[in-house]
Amino acid sequence: MTRFSYAEYFSLFRSNNTKRNSWKTTSNERAANREDTQLICAVRAADDVTSSACESEDWTDLHVAAHRGHADALQALLRARHTCVDKRTLHEQTPLLLAVHAGHLDCVRFLLEAGADPDICNKNKETPLYKACEQECVRSVKLLLAFGASVNQRCHRGRTALHETVRRDDTELCETLMTAGASIDARDADDITPLIEAARHGRTPTLTCLIRNGAGVNLQSCDGNTALSEACRHGHTDALKVLLQHHADANTTSREGLLPLHVATQHGHTQIVSLLMPISSRAKVRQSGISPLHVAAEHDRRDIVRLLIESGCNVNTRLSDERSSVFPDRRVTALYCAIAAGNTQTAAMLLNAGADPNTDPFSPLLLAVRRGCLKSVALLVEHGADVNARPSDPGSDFPGVLLYASHLNVLHYLLDNGCDAQSCFKCDQCHTDHNWPPVHFTPVNTSQRSLVCTKPTVKFCEWMCSSSWSQRAGAVIHLLLDYVGNVQMCSRITDLLQRNHEWLTIKEKTSSPRPLMHLSRLKIREQMGSQRLSSVNTLPLPNPMLRYVCALQPTRSSAQVSRSSHGHIDTDVWI
Repeated sequence: MTRFSYAEYFSLFRSNNTKRNSWKTTSNERAANREDTQLICAVRAADDVTSSACESEDWTDLHVAAHRGHADALQALLRARHTCVDKRTLHEQTPLLLAVHAGHLDCVRFLLEAGADPDICNKNKETPLYKACEQECVRSVKLLLAFGASVNQRCHRGRTALHETVRRDDTELCETLMTAGASIDARDADDITPLIEAARHGRTPTLTCLIRNGAGVNLQSCDGNTALSEACRHGHTDALKVLLQHHADANTTSREGLLPLHVATQHGHTQIVSLLMPISSRAKVRQSGISPLHVAAEHDRRDIVRLLIESGCNVNTRLSDERSSVFPDRRVTALYCAIAAGNTQTAAMLLNAGADPNTDPFSPLLLAVRRGCLKSVALLVEHGADVNARPSDPGSDFPGVLLYASHLNVLHYLLDNGCDAQSCFKCDQCHTDHNWPPVHFTPVNTSQRSLVCTKPTVKFCEWMCSSSWSQRAGAVIHLLLDYVGNVQMCSRITDLLQRNHEWLTIKEKTSSPRPLMHLSRLKIREQMGSQRLSSVNTLPLPNPMLRYVCALQPTRSSAQVSRSSHGHIDTDVWI
């Protein structure tokens, strides 16, 4: 089917202004025609664009001449009868567009003089003027504007020639376009203005030029981002300083409710954060529902965390209820954000500055235990985290750390620091057979080995009999018995352990009275409490007493936790 184009139709009239009086030609005209024909044939023979490629994209000789810059052949083709100067290829490219893209200024001039339309665009809606700006060719731009090119025509992304010029940081072209009437605050499909584009790419000279010509410094994109927030995102400090000098608002929030201060913090631009802190409204930060400290902790921006702490930022600031509800764990503190992201060094900075490890609904300690990070566990315990914290879902009548511990050395460390092992053996059905239905546990995050129970309250024997723990029940029970006195296990655990190779050792421990020295040690530890146990090595006690209190089991086997000369845990020990 033959395509019809109004542009091509009208170009026939523009390109044939000379009135022909007769079909008869003189000898001079015939000689000129022969010369033109020879030029055209020479172009066809010498051009490296194959004929098959030309045919597949519907190229004419005029397209080839314009693309290759053969000005003489192009003039000859333009003189030929019935030549369509605006003929388009399958990619909607005119000879003028090809000449501009290739930078052949003479061909551009000849085509425009022959009546080529400077506003016909390609399939991406890019005009010759847009392409000339893309090539940063000032002479082509001026020539196209002189022949009436539309300065505000948009491409398929809604971008104008000024957007592309700003991106290239060409101030001369910017001045040329604005003098020709370019809209200085034109918006593309995402509502990005040329000024926002300049700030995004750090084009400080162009940015200054646009502001001098009246560009709006506080206009927002469809995401609510301003030129200032884009400069913060990409770390363009010089552009940010220019914007601030021209009264850019540092307290304009994005659609997500974030200030430029949050954006700079997220991307780790410390110098920009230091510039924004004095001019950012504390009230606006509170209204956003999230402090820069939360953002810095989550993205492990330690320099910014240090800067915020030194400036007096409250390390226990909470997320707003609206922002907290976005997370399944309902996190509220910056400390939890750091632990959740595995940023242990950032967490240490927060704890040293006074962060409370027991504020969040779901304890950061339980999260660290679930991740199996002994370094984070030790850090939290040393700063007062409750080793007996219990989650609300699933509820349990024993310490929550047992629900999430996947490494025996982590569990061993927690028991050393006061985790309540006695509550694991308080089953009220210990002397009778359990006739309960099997308990089902649904994995919700296998990468973190977390489990959620379908029952409202989980008993220790139920948990141990679950499929996730049954293979390791012997090692866990054997370890727990070192931290309790005389206990009696329920029948469900007994049935489980009888199939375990450690059953004989466990049976011996539970059937015989425990040594008096062991019971006395447990009583001393009970009186000390978990908070003192976590810092037992700092207490003014004789070394023999310290060894007695800490040495619950002389031989630690595979779960041994080595200690340095200062009594701190070696956090690199794993099972």
